[in-house]
Amino acid sequence: MKTYNIASTLYEMAAASPDKLAIAMPAAPGKPLPKNGPIPYHHISFKELADDTNCLSRGLLASGFQAGDRVVLMVPPSVAFFSLIFAFLQAGIIPVLIDPGIGIKNLKQCIDEASPVGFIGITKAQVARVLLAWGKSSIKKKVTIGPRLFWGGHSFQKIKAAGRSNAPVEFFAAKPDDLASISFTSGSTGVPKGVMSTQGSMRRQIDLIRSTYNIAPDEIDLPTFPPFALLNPIIGVSTVIPDMDATRPADVDPQRIIRVVEQFKITSMFGSPALLDRVGRYGEVNQVKLPSLKRVLSAGAPVPAKALRRFSSMLNPNTQIFTPYGATEAMPVASIGSHEILQETMQQLSENGAGICIGKPVDGLDAQIIRITEEPIAFWSDALKVVPGEIGEITVKGLHVTQAYFNRDAATKMAKIQDGDNIWHRMGDLGYQDATGRLWFCGRKAHRVQLLDKELYSVQCEAIFNKHPQVHRTALVGVGKKAILCVEIDQDAANPNPEQLKKELLSWAAENELTKSIQTILFHPAFPVDIRHNAKIFREKLASWAAGQSLETKIN
Repeated sequence: MKTYNIASTLYEMAAASPDKLAIAMPAAPGKPLPKNGPIPYHHISFKELADDTNCLSRGLLASGFQAGDRVVLMVPPSVAFFSLIFAFLQAGIIPVLIDPGIGIKNLKQCIDEASPVGFIGITKAQVARVLLAWGKSSIKKKVTIGPRLFWGGHSFQKIKAAGRSNAPVEFFAAKPDDLASISFTSGSTGVPKGVMSTQGSMRRQIDLIRSTYNIAPDEIDLPTFPPFALLNPIIGVSTVIPDMDATRPADVDPQRIIRVVEQFKITSMFGSPALLDRVGRYGEVNQVKLPSLKRVLSAGAPVPAKALRRFSSMLNPNTQIFTPYGATEAMPVASIGSHEILQETMQQLSENGAGICIGKPVDGLDAQIIRITEEPIAFWSDALKVVPGEIGEITVKGLHVTQAYFNRDAATKMAKIQDGDNIWHRMGDLGYQDATGRLWFCGRKAHRVQLLDKELYSVQCEAIFNKHPQVHRTALVGVGKKAILCVEIDQDAANPNPEQLKKELLSWAAENELTKSIQTILFHPAFPVDIRHNAKIFREKLASWAAGQSLETKIN
């Protein structure tokens, strides 16, 4: 089965280990957990997944879809979601993946920009498409999973029926530069953009993740952010989907994670910083141990040291929590493990304003720090680089780094730098590289606070205050030319006294050269965060809130 098409690896696994678990799905999602015994799950083997994928691939082509079609996929975590993704790859159809949590207005804009010819979704998604006129001028091909009402198109079952055949498996003749998917960013610092991944960049990404974390085919993974599970069947890893609302990881029931880890003897898991914090608090109090885990990955925002320590208390001493750094445009860029990041010297550096260490660049990736500018940079020059140790914008180049945004030429020009036949991607993040080659993250470029005489960088300053035992997290924002620190008190803080806490934090601010300009502290009940990981702080929203608080104070 010699083909460059990524979907071919699924069939190789099905041939080598047909009965091996590919995906386990909750059999009774949302229902109360049984008091004793295993949680009911449906098990799908690699052969069943491959057969389902082949059936859908043939059915889609037989029903009018073609290689190169851009098709929006709005299907919740399910066997159908996995099968459709691999069927798209097999047939050469381009999935357009958009997080529903980005908001109605952004959803419409993203779909209009992608100009898809098809839309495959559950009934609820199809209703929204019709009522809100998503892709009205471009979408002609429709498939509904669930009841199909007045909008026409095909039912999911009809597609499967059309694809049933004993003919040999056929693959789209993919080349490395062929477009494989369009995935929209979270839009945490602007309108979401469609990231174009090619067959080549996707394959390189899979190889990098496998080698960076030494992932073996005999492992069992628990991805609490389901899209991360799409790599597993390609590597040969079994996937167990947790029973949780993937859009609300901060509210997860810890037992729904812990019991599944124990039941399936999970070896690897991904969890957002918010999920690790919640499960770690429960595990620490109840002295839970999870000896089967060989590694834990967490991304989406910096993981607080407190959360790392709590979750680590449940793991074997040699098991690490890795915090890969990257973005939809380039993942992974760098990585570091909890053994290194929790070292006392490392924590002292962060707590005194060094930023957050995100580790060394992964193999095959070049990372450079360039001067901060809001202007596009057409061509690369070594003159762009800052001196070692100086804070600038992190830029990266590598085979898995995406080259452009779909239908967003202005955004592409702002984020990409031509370097001969190669492209540098500007991460939009600020940081520096130390003498050992490790990258340190200081905050988003869009979140820097401009004062009259200097700039303050969000994450770099916030780490100084986040170590306080009564503080859950902080967020630095600017109002006018004034720096304001927003503070969210820790939920487990015993009888916190806000006025006393304010005095202590202001004292800490005054003692550090970086933060002495911060003279205003505001307490916020619950920071606005992204729906994808519940961890990325929407500092723009906090800045507007802080401006209102400051105005109210002046009036009163």
